[in-house]
Amino acid sequence: MLTLINRLKSDEALMLAYQRGDTAAFDCLYRRHKDGLFAFLYRSCSRHAIVEELAQDAWVGVINSAPTYKTEARFRTWLYQIAHNRLVDFWRRRDNQHTDLENAPEPATAINPAATDELARQLMNAIGQLPNEQRDALLLQEQGFSQREIADITRCAEETVKSRLRYARKQLRQQVGDEL
Repeated sequence: MLTLINRLKSDEALMLAYQRGDTAAFDCLYRRHKDGLFAFLYRSCSRHAIVEELAQDAWVGVINSAPTYKTEARFRTWLYQIAHNRLVDFWRRRDNQHTDLENAPEPATAINPAATDELARQLMNAIGQLPNEQRDALLLQEQGFSQREIADITRCAEETVKSRLRYARKQLRQQVGDEL
């Protein structure tokens, strides 16, 4: 059971507690970040089963890297860097296999109301067609990360992030129009 004390601690303090063996601290971190992490991954790859696997791999990465965690970066930035790396690995495997699992039809399980909205569909399609680096930068910014944090997560210069965001927005405007 999560204690009130754990719920009030910073992510970094919780991760350090987990390093010392406090599994309740990890549970608290997981509950805080699972939905945002899933949303980030889902926007990059809309296949639910693949996103679940990528998210699980990211959390396993947190567990495996816990002994070496340092508070130099925010926990959230560190977590998304791990998830981003898993996503890049997925794209590389997919490109090497010459298959496009991401665009294969998702099994019909539930109706997504946003899918019926034409603009939302156009926007999601346009985001899906962005180069991976631009899409990552755009989606991380949408998750609330600063340009500096995006640079840390994607391991590139902050100016590169600015360029990727600018090109992504330009391409989205060209494909979807000025409704954005």
